[in-house]
Amino acid sequence: MHIGILGGGQLGRMLALAGYPLGARFRCLDPAPNGPMSHTAEQIVGNYDDADALRRFAEGLDVVTYEFENVPVETARRLARHVPVYPPPEALEAAQDRLVEKQFFQGLGIPTPPFMPVGSRADLEAAVAEIGLPAVLKTRRMGYDGKGQAVLRAEADVEAAWQALGGAPLILEGFVPFVREVSVLAVRGRDGATAFYPLVENHHRTGILRLSLAPAPNLLPELQAHAEDYATRVLEALNYVGVLAIEFFEVGDGRRTTNDEQSSSSDSSSFATHHSPRLLANEMAPRVHNSGHWTIEGAETSQFANHVRAVAGLPLGSTALLGYAAMVNLIGTVPDAAGVLRVPGAHLHLYGKAPRPGRKLGHVTLRADDQHILMERVAAVEALLNEH
Repeated sequence: MHIGILGGGQLGRMLALAGYPLGARFRCLDPAPNGPMSHTAEQIVGNYDDADALRRFAEGLDVVTYEFENVPVETARRLARHVPVYPPPEALEAAQDRLVEKQFFQGLGIPTPPFMPVGSRADLEAAVAEIGLPAVLKTRRMGYDGKGQAVLRAEADVEAAWQALGGAPLILEGFVPFVREVSVLAVRGRDGATAFYPLVENHHRTGILRLSLAPAPNLLPELQAHAEDYATRVLEALNYVGVLAIEFFEVGDGRRTTNDEQSSSSDSSSFATHHSPRLLANEMAPRVHNSGHWTIEGAETSQFANHVRAVAGLPLGSTALLGYAAMVNLIGTVPDAAGVLRVPGAHLHLYGKAPRPGRKLGHVTLRADDQHILMERVAAVEALLNEH
């Protein structure tokens, strides 16, 4: 099985590492040479709309997938005329635009925060009047890790946000009084078989994911059932193949976290059980996801191995947990490897990227048979970090 991956970052690198034991071969297409995946696979250097690069990339491939969702949809459709592309291009189209994505969720009966499109200053005023404050103004495309968004807490914030973001199509979303942020990973095979990993609790700082805990502490069965139901609706509507991640706000008893940003940027701290919890969909990613890196050592089958299995038409693997697990992102700098590896249950993953403030350089997976011990190990790793 020869698998092509659009994008050459660390997600592609980890897909290749998971696929090689299955006998798969890999080729990636990325405009930037010497990315993380180039260390583990053949790379075609070229833009995603370069016809010659696409021809060379597709030659001899059995299937194409992607490791980030900002691949041009037309590129995926063009490739799909010659080789199977999974997840389908329609999944990219739904995930790339926050307005289209929210409308897609609502069309499937999946609850979301209130939202309105914003194309002008007058639209922004109307949206603020309708949704109220606080709210979050976001670019409809390309924002990630807290970029391309501004929190509006008072009327005085509206003009500054418009000046910062007003050159692009926008969406205004109501600020949700959420308890915590959680995400679910689902996987669907070519034969329609599905599997789900448990909801994980995600902690962000300055818009960047720092920590994921699996399973989410005090996870209620009905909350997991809601997440699986919503994910199933998306998988079936798109005739999806591969791993899908959906990020949710958990709301329930009206308590707010102490975060100072919303979306993919919170500092959640509540582990408490909540009354009548429910989920509001924030966004989805049609690919393997940062909040699922814990699965490499923390689940019987990692998200990367299951994605390869799915797109290759192989049976899905078990998503059963191996105790309690956590993932700590390494942002900006890499800690002393020996120090990390002295922590029991710690597994270090480095991506081969040059240090830079705010850049994801690797992650540490931690595992334990007891949740309290797991959190002690997380604290021990976090004490070694000097993040930027």
